Amino acid sequence: MILIKNKEQIENIKKACVLATKCLLSLEKHIFAGQNTDALNNLAHDFIVRNSAIPAPLNYKGFPKSICTSLNNVVCHGIPSKTEILKNGDIINIDITVNLDGFFGDTSKTYLIGDENDDKKLFLQRAEQAMYMGIQYLKPGLRFSGMGRTIEEFVKKFGYSVVRDYGGHGVGLEFHEDPHVCYYFTREHDAVLEEGMIFTVEPMINKSKNWKVYTSKFDGWTVYTKDKSLSAQFEHTVLITSSGCEILTCL
Repeated sequence: MILIKNKEQIENIKKACVLATKCLLSLEKHIFAGQNTDALNNLAHDFIVRNSAIPAPLNYKGFPKSICTSLNNVVCHGIPSKTEILKNGDIINIDITVNLDGFFGDTSKTYLIGDENDDKKLFLQRAEQAMYMGIQYLKPGLRFSGMGRTIEEFVKKFGYSVVRDYGGHGVGLEFHEDPHVCYYFTREHDAVLEEGMIFTVEPMINKSKNWKVYTSKFDGWTVYTKDKSLSAQFEHTVLITSSGCEILTCL
């Protein structure tokens, strides 16, 4: 069942979304070659706790860290590690979800380490544009499948693909709520958009025509591209309004 949030709930969810965004922005100066991803996790954890909130991923179904750090061909759910050292030319997605007084905000962004690889830079620009094109589609009365079609048709022009095994989700009163949100064209779970819905727009884009992925048998969390291609993700939490939508994870 897709929850329709009331005015008071929306205001509290907005506060959680702002905090998640501020946390992500606070990490940006620490994302550089030579940094390890566990240090980023610790910085994020401390920021969230200092602001009287809880890092939602920590201990969620056994996840061992406070954020997800997904490097290069990792699609999602990467686990921060002291031995995972960033180097020039890497791309890394950092995913932040906070629980502020029982309300949840969720956002992520993929960064290029260094600034010299134009091909990777263009890939990230297109992946981010795909997210915004999906957001621009949203308004009451339309269906989720239209957003999926919009995103998939855009990225296919560049020889990219949209991951099908993972998608977005309702959020706000819980970390993960209905609906499961697909970013490729499908009629599955194809609900009509209604004012008061809050969910994430977070298409995971592979830099190849192969959308298939697999999960690490070692840790049970880290999701990799099947063909070892790069994968990028950008994420906002959005609210469906009376005339369109509002991005809640923007300052």
